[in-house]
Amino acid sequence: MRNLIVLGAILLTATACGDTWGQRAVTGGGIGAGTGAVIGAVTGMGPLTGAVIGGAVGAGAGAATTPRRY
Repeated sequence: MRNLIVLGAILLTATACGDTWGQRAVTGGGIGAGTGAVIGAVTGMGPLTGAVIGGAVGAGAGAATTPRRY
């Protein structure tokens, strides 16, 4: 379980890839879907359910953390 937490933390920090709102949403969604599929398979929730939830959360986090240029 510890390895999954570390893997999740590493993948979540990688959601900062991209400069635009769309790039960050796509990369965050992809990373979240992959992480969610793994966690869903391990916890018994199912990889598809985990991928959907993880993808949505990752895309939201990626889009929400887009740096603003003033």
